[in-house]
Amino acid sequence: MIEVREVKTRRERREFVEFPLRLYKGNPYFCPPLYSDEMALFGSKNIYNDTCDTVYYLALRDGKVVGRICGIIQKAANQKNNQKRVRFGRFDAVDDQEVANALFGAVEAWAVARGMDTAHGPLGFSDLEREGLLIDGFDQKSTFEEQYNYPYYQKLIEACGYTKEVDWNESMLRVPADYDGSLEKLGDFIMKRYKLRLGPAKNVNDFINKYADGLFELIDKSYEHIYGTVPFTDAMKKQMIDGFRFIVDLRFVAVILDENDKVVALGVCFPGIIDAVRASGGRITLGMLLRFLRIKRKPKVLDLGLVGVDPEYVNRGISAVFAAALMRMLREDGIDYAETNLNLVDNYDIQNLWKHFDRTVHKLRRAYVKKLV
Repeated sequence: MIEVREVKTRRERREFVEFPLRLYKGNPYFCPPLYSDEMALFGSKNIYNDTCDTVYYLALRDGKVVGRICGIIQKAANQKNNQKRVRFGRFDAVDDQEVANALFGAVEAWAVARGMDTAHGPLGFSDLEREGLLIDGFDQKSTFEEQYNYPYYQKLIEACGYTKEVDWNESMLRVPADYDGSLEKLGDFIMKRYKLRLGPAKNVNDFINKYADGLFELIDKSYEHIYGTVPFTDAMKKQMIDGFRFIVDLRFVAVILDENDKVVALGVCFPGIIDAVRASGGRITLGMLLRFLRIKRKPKVLDLGLVGVDPEYVNRGISAVFAAALMRMLREDGIDYAETNLNLVDNYDIQNLWKHFDRTVHKLRRAYVKKLV
């Protein structure tokens, strides 16, 4: 007999956050999120409280937690897309269909009672969070930005009546063995042709002061029609800026300005920090910080965080400028490859961008959808 319990007490909150840590203990491909960030979801300072209605559930058998899930009514996304949807996320469970049925049933009933007619996911509060179910690439390390899951999750979700809505792929990018520098020459030519230049910055704080407003405006504009995205709020902007200060290294950032100093393209990469956070279960410890600082100083892997191009420049070849900047980053001493993180399979602009690299598509993720009424 499965008991589904809404998360309300502090103990239940800890159980919700710690369940996947137990489920994936010893798994070399799983990267936990920061423990403090997950616990902050339940507090009054959750930056999405103003734009979302949320519920969290645990599934228990004989008093032991065997699964979890959350439901999110992202009101800003529903308003933007004229929809009545609930997102499911943070779904983790043992391999038991009864557990999955109970968890999804709880979220669906909660959503229908609030006027929703469709469920989809896995998705977070926004595209700044982990999203998509891993359906291929189970022998590959997750990045810090994305979630790992066991292969049986797909069977559990589809048996609950969910079908494919969109797919993303993820790729490893390396410098081709026969690379001759031609991409960087092309990038330089396009920069000169359209009177563009790289945005300078003395340090991360100077970068934020100069370009933050332009970056957010560009992201909202270039991501407007991409699946799962929501407009930036002031709280989301602050959270991203705080994260930038912690993890960004200006060696791995490219901001492109036009002749009027307007931001028209950007690419932000982060050091791949899975090995820094996995050992501590996502908790910020002295050991975790020391590992993080070593990786940040000399990373072996770069994770692509944000890529944005002003729609006015999409057909002017400016993507080659970003590709050239990424190629330069990959030629830094000690870097083995870059991880693209999620790219929509039918986003041909971004898919074509990677043709310049030695590319290995090594993961596939999926978002599911189900009509409720």
